[in-house]
Amino acid sequence: MAGQKSRIVAPPTTTLVIDNGGDTIKAGFVKPDHTDQPRIIPNCIARDRHNKVYVGAELEKCKDFGEIAFRRPVEKGFIVSWEVQKEIWDRAFFDDKSPQKCNPSETRLILAEQPNSLPALQTHCDQIVFEEYGFASYYRGIGPTFNSYQDIQAIFHTPRTADTIVDFPAEIILLIDSGYSSTIVTPILRGRPLQQAIRRLDIGGKLMTNYLTRLLSVRHFDMRNETYVVNEMKEAACYVSLDFKGDLDKTWKGTRGERREDYQTGAGIAKDYILPDSHTRFHGVLQEYEPGASTRARRGGLSTDDILTLRNERFVIPELLFHPSDIGMRQPGLADLVMQSLSALPVGLWPGLLANIVVVGGNAKLDNFIQRLQMELLERVPAECVVRVARPEDPVISTWLGASEFAQHAHAERLAVTKQDYEEHGAGWVARKFAAGLGVDGGL
Repeated sequence: MAGQKSRIVAPPTTTLVIDNGGDTIKAGFVKPDHTDQPRIIPNCIARDRHNKVYVGAELEKCKDFGEIAFRRPVEKGFIVSWEVQKEIWDRAFFDDKSPQKCNPSETRLILAEQPNSLPALQTHCDQIVFEEYGFASYYRGIGPTFNSYQDIQAIFHTPRTADTIVDFPAEIILLIDSGYSSTIVTPILRGRPLQQAIRRLDIGGKLMTNYLTRLLSVRHFDMRNETYVVNEMKEAACYVSLDFKGDLDKTWKGTRGERREDYQTGAGIAKDYILPDSHTRFHGVLQEYEPGASTRARRGGLSTDDILTLRNERFVIPELLFHPSDIGMRQPGLADLVMQSLSALPVGLWPGLLANIVVVGGNAKLDNFIQRLQMELLERVPAECVVRVARPEDPVISTWLGASEFAQHAHAERLAVTKQDYEEHGAGWVARKFAAGLGVDGGL
């Protein structure tokens, strides 16, 4: 007994919080007196056309993104290649030159993962954390649930008195995470995901970028090897339409020999996108549409710019989130997916969930996304239900911010597993403890 007591050590005071996304890693330290701003690190190893390799954050040094090739450790939201992931983590957190140098033996790790990960992938992750890196303490939690440790009502700008006490985690929210790999609907009650109601749509930023690449390659230039450039174009130009049929009609050119005037002038939708030339301009530029500008410039020899005129591409790409059948996917759109999630729960929970819908992830930054989702839900829910949809100020780092708040909560200490626990009880015990989460009462 005395020998066991001698092995007890104080819990680490520094916590490394990582939201390990398919496109980027959001990471930062949480200390008792200070919380870092998260650093956003590309979660990839890239090789440019000159065979120069960039690992993680080194991608910022790249000047020529033409024909750049990527190797990513995350597929469909789950870490499937720890060989690649470890190289990125090593460079980001354990290299002597890293701005976030970490000593794992004195650090707790909080890692966000997607819901419904395969047990084999989870076990492998736990082994890497303890056996390869040797973190002092560790908690692997479902990413969407961390958002409940933020002030949710502040996101909705709910009026309240100055002396209102905010309880964490939030009592009830419906969290929609639309990121690089997929879009996931997660109802959360007092910090715990309601597993039977979690729903997934296999449409995220990656699929939309690939679809835009296909459209551009058919209509304009061959962009099949330029996915990085196309992704930048998507983020700069695409928006969610509030009147899809109306916008589609505005961008229809008309019958042969009878061109519509609206089409010639752009109908208020067309935009010109100047592609990067990898010499003087390393990123594309979105600008107002000027009819015939690119043609006149090339004929007169005044410019070598490659200009794409984007019309209905701007809104048909994000429309996939609401109508996956447009590309033959046999999955419901986002609004129907939310209704499927609600249908798996008691009706008594519906008002609370519908009144607290929070959208996070990179796709939440698309213009009109929140308004369109709210419009579609209002058409589907009972008339007496209040529907509120909002996104945080920065939806990309929202999960990380929630996890950083969780790191300072008493729940973190109770749920975390120490390296000593792992060595004594094994990987199976750790997996069962993480799966149990907050437990039945959600308290201490």
